[in-house]
Amino acid sequence: MMGFDGGTRPRYWFTLVSGVVECLCFAGVLFGWASLVFVLKEDGYFGQYCEGSPNSTSVAPDCSRQDEQFSLVFTIGSFLNNFMTFTNGYIFDRFGTTVTRLLGIFLYTTGTLLVAFSSPALSEMLFPAMSCIGVGGILLLITNMQVGNLFVGHRSTVITLYNGAFDSSSAVFLIFKILYEQGVSLRTSFVALSLCSILHLTRTFLLMPRSYIPYPLPELYTYGNLSCGKANSYNVENFEKVTEDASKKECEADNMSPQKVSKYTNAFAITQLCGVLCAPWNGLIMDRHKGKPLAPGETEQEADLRSSVLSLFLTALQCLCFSVCASVPILPLQYLTFALQVLNRSFLFGGNAAFISVAFPACHFGKLYGLVMSLSAIVSLLQYPCFALVKGVLGGDPLYVNIALTILILLAFIHPINIYIQCRKSAQKKTDQVEVYQGTILAETTF
Repeated sequence: MMGFDGGTRPRYWFTLVSGVVECLCFAGVLFGWASLVFVLKEDGYFGQYCEGSPNSTSVAPDCSRQDEQFSLVFTIGSFLNNFMTFTNGYIFDRFGTTVTRLLGIFLYTTGTLLVAFSSPALSEMLFPAMSCIGVGGILLLITNMQVGNLFVGHRSTVITLYNGAFDSSSAVFLIFKILYEQGVSLRTSFVALSLCSILHLTRTFLLMPRSYIPYPLPELYTYGNLSCGKANSYNVENFEKVTEDASKKECEADNMSPQKVSKYTNAFAITQLCGVLCAPWNGLIMDRHKGKPLAPGETEQEADLRSSVLSLFLTALQCLCFSVCASVPILPLQYLTFALQVLNRSFLFGGNAAFISVAFPACHFGKLYGLVMSLSAIVSLLQYPCFALVKGVLGGDPLYVNIALTILILLAFIHPINIYIQCRKSAQKKTDQVEVYQGTILAETTF
């Protein structure tokens, strides 16, 4: 590590650890939506969309329209989470860390309070609430990823660690679900989540810079006011099949009891906790060349790009495996799908941020990261039409949609192949230049 004295090094570590806790417990809770839907259905949210059977009272009501409303809430929230990242990135690049975090904290707290004081009669409040939580959470993540600049030799590892913690925070809604089953109301849980904004504010002014953490890191760089000792979306379409019947308590003919729904919902949510463990693997892959001598004529950035090829290829391969497993209609296999989903999501988002940080100037990181996330948000808008297509025309069978998505995923292999080719061309060009130079020197010496 560079640029620290005896007083700043503990501050760096304190900032790193507190940032991981912030991302792990708050930033990505939106993506634990599957667990929260289970609770919301129990409380009767969007219950007016359930249609009772006109012929028999023994048959559970048709709640497919209720499921569509829950799907729409998540689709809009995850879309804005990604699409607004371009604007959020610009705000970060233009106004710095403090302003960006204050905006994120305001939106996040607004969203949690909206959920806390919503009710089945005011189910529509979930639309702005989850959107605010999603956008506020991504703002917290953006401001935290710059902490990687404090750890020069492990920059990519730190960035992917934060993204992994962001992924794992989806398990917070699983905790809310468990508390709900123990008698703790949803309102109490979200009020408590709102009060935690005091911690975000404290960290903003004591452990984060007012503007940015520069890269490369200047010598004796310090920040904050703390005095130290001596400085995606994932698509839940495949899992909403598992949770959509949770409120049909009297449907004895159902293929899956409410108990089984809860079991798979819990299994899916628990796997999200592993995101914080999986994401650093990708960073270690990208940082594996650090500390080793560079090839003749090779720059640090070229070495970083060369090292990213393996990461990009593994990410695309994981996407393909995840999609194939999700397409197989064998319920126990979905445990493997859950594991692949969290591994792939950790590699995908963490690797994306790390790649942007090494391939482009740091002063444009926020805008470029936001642009990529905004493009992904546009693609995520296909989520709701796909859900409606499966429920309608395909009669609840997502096989053909999954096959189409699997074919599209094959396009992801273009990226690592392109980077590999560019690195080879660059290396060959430098080799040719060295040979020409050596030939010129030899000719002049002979003459």
